[in-house]
Amino acid sequence: MATPIPIPAEVRARLAGLALSGRGGGGGFGQHPSRSRGAGLEFAEYRAYTQGDDPRRIDWKLYGRSDRHFVREAERDSTLEVWLLLDATASMRQADSARPDYSKLDAAKLLAACVMELALRQGDRFGVLALGGAAPLRIPLGTGSRHRDRCHFALAGLEPAGNWPAADRVVHLAEGIRREALVILLSDCFDDGVATLAGQLAGAGREVVAVQILVPDERDFPFRGGHRFVDPETGAERRVDAAAVRAGFLARFAAAREDLARRFAAAGIRLATFVTDEAADAPLRALFGAPRGSGR
Repeated sequence: MATPIPIPAEVRARLAGLALSGRGGGGGFGQHPSRSRGAGLEFAEYRAYTQGDDPRRIDWKLYGRSDRHFVREAERDSTLEVWLLLDATASMRQADSARPDYSKLDAAKLLAACVMELALRQGDRFGVLALGGAAPLRIPLGTGSRHRDRCHFALAGLEPAGNWPAADRVVHLAEGIRREALVILLSDCFDDGVATLAGQLAGAGREVVAVQILVPDERDFPFRGGHRFVDPETGAERRVDAAAVRAGFLARFAAAREDLARRFAAAGIRLATFVTDEAADAPLRALFGAPRGSGR
């Protein structure tokens, strides 16, 4: 049986200083300058009930007249809809040689759990979309501790496999992400389709931030002597003299990361890098921490 994703105590303590936020009027990150719909006190409008909504917000008188479930929405400051978009393809199975039992997907699950804690504390709705493997995992928006636990259990059982889905299938799966939602992409970003989807979501009005997840072996290339490398998605093998190829690998890897950063910047996507030997809150602090000079 899957167990909840544990968040280290020291990481949980540092999360107290962070807050998920949307883009402010100046193009940076801050609280929404306008009022949004939520569960506040000032009534704004009705909308159709969706799975994960609090049943207490259903207007039963309106149901009696229309035979349909509607919830009352009220104006509330800084409400977000947060989607966690996880790469669960075979490349996310990669782990570091110094910690072979901890994969990139394990790191993505921990980051997702941290984001859920922030959203839960703020009363924001959050959902999960994981792509790769035999079938996609999609958990609709919801809020509350029970919804968080449901997401934990689903992610805990998720195993990395397969390739990134075809473009038409990905677009269909992402259609339920509404404009102005905050999308947090967790991936090694090795597949070009990942960056393509992120750009499409950003271009369609979603706010996208990305965390590129790497292992120390990729950052440092510590290998010596003859070494066999295997592509986790294709199974292709390559045997090399590690010392002879180290400089070339590091140069090409750095160039690929710079190209990804430029591509995301051009699409208005903020990017943080997370290497799995770092504290799990580090990329979240880079994306959602107080800007320098703010005095916070």
